[in-house]
Formats: sequence, C-alpha cells, structure tokens
Amino acid sequence: MAKKQSIIAIVASLITGFLVILACSSNSVNASGVRLFTLCGVLAFLIQWICFTPAWFFHSERFFDLIGSATYLTITIVALIAVPEVDTRSVVLGIMVCLWGLRLGAFLFARVQAAGHDVRFNLMKHDFTWFLMTWTIQGLWVVITSSAALTAITSTNKNSFGWIGIIGIIIWLSGFVIEIVADEQKRRFKLNPSNQHSFIDKGLWSWSQHPNYFGEIILWIGVTLVALPALSGWQYLSLISPVFVFFLLTRISGIPMLDSAARKRWGDNPDFQKYKETTPVLILKRP
Repeated sequence: MAKKQSIIAIVASLITGFLVILACSSNSVNASGVRLFTLCGVLAFLIQWICFTPAWFFHSERFFDLIGSATYLTITIVALIAVPEVDTRSVVLGIMVCLWGLRLGAFLFARVQAAGHDVRFNLMKHDFTWFLMTWTIQGLWVVITSSAALTAITSTNKNSFGWIGIIGIIIWLSGFVIEIVADEQKRRFKLNPSNQHSFIDKGLWSWSQHPNYFGEIILWIGVTLVALPALSGWQYLSLISPVFVFFLLTRISGIPMLDSAARKRWGDNPDFQKYKETTPVLILKRP
C-alpha cells in the first residue's frame, strides 16, 4: 500500500474514533475529571501504538490478534473498576465482552502460533506506515465494536434490566455458541491430513459458508440490545456497533478476503462451485 494511502487511513481512523468517542462520552461518568468513555477510548488507541513499537522492531505480527482481544478486556475492566455504580447491566455486559475477548483472543493466537505466521501481514509488517495503519485501525475496531457495551457501562443512566436485556442475553449466547462451534469444527477439519486440499462443508459449514461470522454478528446484536436501555441522546450512535461488525466482516476484511482465496484454490472444483451456489453466504439455513 502506498505511504499516502496509509497516512490517509490513519488520519481517517483517528477522526472517526474521535467522533465516536465524543458522541458516546455524552452522559458518561467522570474519572479523575475526565469522561470515563473518553479515557477508555483513548486507552484503546494507546495500547495499539505501544504494542506496535516492538512489533515493528521485530517485524512480527504474532501478537496482533492477542493484543486486540486484550484491549477489549482492558478497557472493559477499567470501566467497571472506575465507574461509581456497577449495576446488573454493567456486570452482564462486562461478562459478555470479556468472555468473547478471552475466547477469541486465545483461539486466534493459537492459530497464528500453529501456522508460524499470519499471511495477511507478509508485506505490511515490513512497511512502517502500512503496519502502523493496521494497528491504528485495530484501535478503531475496538472502540466502535465495544461502543454500545462501553457506553452503557460508563453511562450515568442506570435503568432496570428488563426484558430487552434478557432477549439480548439469549441472542448473545446463541451467537457465542455458534461462533465457538463453527471455529472448532473448522479447526478439527484442518487437523485431519486427508483434508489438506479440501474445503469444509460439514457441520455448521453445510448450513452457511461463514457460520462463525454469522455468530459474531449475532453476538454483538445481543450486546447492543442489553446496552440499549442505558443509552440516551448522542449515545445512541453506539448502536452502530453491530452494523460496523456486519460491514467489516461482509464487505472489508472477512468474507471478501476468504472468498477470494477460496476461489483461487478451489474455483475449478465442481463440488466447490455447487457448494457456493447452494449454501447461504452468511445466514444459517439447514441444507
């Protein structure tokens, strides 16, 4: 990627992050004279830049995904510790985000360690601005994706949990289970030497081409529903969280990249062509 493009992306990420933090910080409690959401949002970016330094020095991407997940845990725990009143909603949201972050971080880290490297970074980890851009965008990803949960935790609005929260928990749990099962099915599929040159079309992968992404999107919809009653005014901007996750996975870094790689590998395979034609891209549908 050209240096100019990387710089533009960095600036755009910071401006977007600033606007999201500004909006979601309205009605946020204060911590040492600073809006708590603002503190957590800035911390998310700072963690990326601090960790970028050794990553650039060693030209390594091994801890990239782990740092991303750890950032979710860090800002969520900081918010829960610093907020004056921890209500039921805050506890539930904290558990949701932390469980998701722990599971996904461990899974992605183990995958990279097993592979020895992450092919996405083969070129960018040797280009300073491109690599910095990637870490900065990860900070933006954390801020926007966690915005609904973090806004509710740090909000001065403390309402009763209610039926919307219960529905949110059920939806989150459904997405969490779907994502775990799909990831585990694919992991076991890849461990089988006989599947080295095959594509997965068993289990949930016969119901959807990307069941793990479907689970991820559903999961964040659940988080947002739990957070919803605690939002007001500009804080409603945090409802963009699941929309952002959907857009990211279906239009940018998820499905497009995987589909492109799959077509290059199995595009001439009649079974793969049939699978692509008959299996939903995202939403689960029994075959």
